[in-house]
Amino acid sequence: MKGYSLILLSGGIGKRMQLNIPKQFLLLAGKPIFIHVLEKVDLIKEIREIIIPCPVEFMVKTREIIDDYGFSTPIRCIEGGTTRQESVYKGLKEAAFENVIIHEAVRPFVSSEEYEALIHTNNESVIFGLDIPFTVLRGNETVEGILERDQLINVQLPHKFHTKKLLYAHECAREDGREFTEDASLYFYYYQSDIEVLQGSEYNIKITKPVDRKIAEVIYKESIYMEG
Repeated sequence: MKGYSLILLSGGIGKRMQLNIPKQFLLLAGKPIFIHVLEKVDLIKEIREIIIPCPVEFMVKTREIIDDYGFSTPIRCIEGGTTRQESVYKGLKEAAFENVIIHEAVRPFVSSEEYEALIHTNNESVIFGLDIPFTVLRGNETVEGILERDQLINVQLPHKFHTKKLLYAHECAREDGREFTEDASLYFYYYQSDIEVLQGSEYNIKITKPVDRKIAEVIYKESIYMEG
């Protein structure tokens, strides 16, 4: 069907936060982090459904929190996978619409306008990205090579793809036993086709560590000041 499914990845269990609850449940300005994401998505009429792959032990809690906020967009919680890639795959198999947007529950600062820009770009494969402002070298315990930073992109979510095409790429990766850290890499590996890069935002942080939570509070307060 025409329209967009949104897969909101909520598989984190808070290890890097040194917590025993998923980091998407942490409060930002009094609300769980993932609720800030859903509030913006709920304003986008082209997004017709939201699918949330999450740990099975937290599915009921996730649903209870969502129900407290009365969103108009249909939202389904499904059991996530053991990896990020498997969670996306499970979400894709449930997606009912022609196009899909992939986002993460712990990236709360993407604006509704940025979602609109993603959707209204003509290319069917689109991501957000930033230039890399620091030197990146290849290596581990010793330097093994030089990477040219002007040829590199700091990949941000959300991403947009054609649902069936991305699902096929995921099926190929499963068959090949290949793991990717995000979907632009996976898609490009199997299609070698153009993926448009929109200018990202330095505010679009992923909250994974304790310091990120502190930064998020600062960003939120600044955004309220700018709106005021």
